[in-house]
Parts: sequence; structure tokens; C-alpha cells
Amino acid sequence: MRFKARRAYVPGLAALLVAAVAGCSAGSGDDGSAGDAKPGETTSATAAQPGKYRTLREACGSVPRSTLRDLLPGAASLPEDQQEKAYQGTAAVTYDTDRRVGCSWKADSPAASNQLVIDVERVVSYDPAVSDDTRAQEVYAKKEAGANIAPATPSTPSTSSSGTPGASGAPGASDSPAAPGPQTVAPSATLSGTPSTSASGGATAEATATEGLEPRVLDDLGDTAFLDDVLARSGSAAQHRTVSVVFRTSNVIVTVRYTEQPALSTEVPDSKELQDKARGLARTLVDQLNE
Repeated sequence: MRFKARRAYVPGLAALLVAAVAGCSAGSGDDGSAGDAKPGETTSATAAQPGKYRTLREACGSVPRSTLRDLLPGAASLPEDQQEKAYQGTAAVTYDTDRRVGCSWKADSPAASNQLVIDVERVVSYDPAVSDDTRAQEVYAKKEAGANIAPATPSTPSTSSSGTPGASGAPGASDSPAAPGPQTVAPSATLSGTPSTSASGGATAEATATEGLEPRVLDDLGDTAFLDDVLARSGSAAQHRTVSVVFRTSNVIVTVRYTEQPALSTEVPDSKELQDKARGLARTLVDQLNE
């Protein structure tokens, strides 16, 4: 009888121990396992998504040789070894090539000196509630705010019955070319580079020539993009123009800077030509990102 009683007791004790262990497992979350998820929690569901891009391609090899020949005409007249070096470019010094890369090229010719710089940044958000794309948009917005971008305000109708500039209030109206308003000059002041000579006919001609080429937002590159155009003079040297095209695609921001300085101080780099070349390269880089 005692042997049978003991056999009946042992299974009962085992069942009690199993139940106790199961209860502890269900209530424990100290080891960070799935058991610490509580009903109604949506932490993993609301975590921001990572950006589309996880790595970056090498910058100096991203510009086709044919494009470099077009942007650096002076390189074609160099000896073969120097020509090859000019086309190879100089890589920017970075500490993480998966986060940022860049490259620069420069070539001189009897007519002008040209320089090209590209910078590629992969933005990463360290806030789990903010996506990489959102953080990249914030970084891009600061760049755009720091450029000479004219605000997108509705233009004053040009069919005003009054030809008096004061009555219409239209800045830069075509019927008053002798005295363009400051609103017209403001976005193109960096284009002309000579705001102090606005009283001269040359400044008026420059403002007319750059109409439609002022710093502006672009709608045909990546997710968002803008173009800046600056004409400046350093001391007695010739004026040099720098066109910058900045665009964002997902969590990558690319900057293209193209500069030309003529050999003669009386010459002014052509704004449209430089803008077309810089935008052409930017489109190539967009296509590479989409590959």
C-alpha cells in the first residue's frame, strides 16, 4: 500500500512543478525575449523605416569620362599623363565611405579655368521615431534655406491698365527696364555679382540675360532639388561663376558644384551654359542612384 501511495504522489508533485515553471516563464520578461511584449504594445509597428540606400558608390568613378571632357575642356590639351590624372579626380577625405563620399576635378586652359566638385551624403536617423528619409529632408531643407532661392510668390499680372510702375507695383516689369525693382535683382544679385553698379546699363542687361536662370527650385531631379548660381570676383581677378545643383533621393543628398573663371577679367562666364552642364551631370547621378 505504501509503494502504491508513493507512486500516486510523485506524478502529482511533477505536475505541480511543471505548472510552476510554466507560470514563471509566462510572467518573466527580464531576458528581453518575446515574453516582454505586452498586449496593445505597438513599438515595433511604429518604428520608422530605414532609408532606401545603405551604401554609397565611389565618387570619382561616378562621372563618365565623356562628361568630364565636356566640363573640363582644358584637360584635353594636357600631356597624356597629366590628362589622365585630371580625369581621375581627387577623392574627398571621409571617415566612413558608406555615409559620405566626394571628389573634385580641375583643369586650366588658355581661355578659362574649370573646377567640378561632387559631394554625396547618406543620411541616417538615429531617432527610432524618425525615418532616414524624413531626416534627409530636414538636412536638405537647411541647404535650400541657405541658398539664394527666390520665394515662390505669385507674379503680378502684366496686363495692368496702368503703365506706371508705382501703380502696378510689379517688380521688374518689362515696361520699366531702366529701373528694375529690388525684388527682381534680389534673386539674381549673385548672378550679376555687381549690385553696386545697378545704375549702369550693364547691370540691367545682366538682369535681363539671367531672367529664368536665377537660383530656383527644380522639379525634374530626384525627390526635391534646387539650383544656385553665384557670380563673384576675388580682388582684381576675373569674375568666376559657380553653379550648384543639390538634390535629394530618399535618404541620399547629392551636391554638384561647377565653377568657371575666364582668363580675361572682362569676360563673364555664361550662366545658361554652366547651368545646363551642371544639371546634365546631376541627372546622370540620379540615374545611377536609381539603378
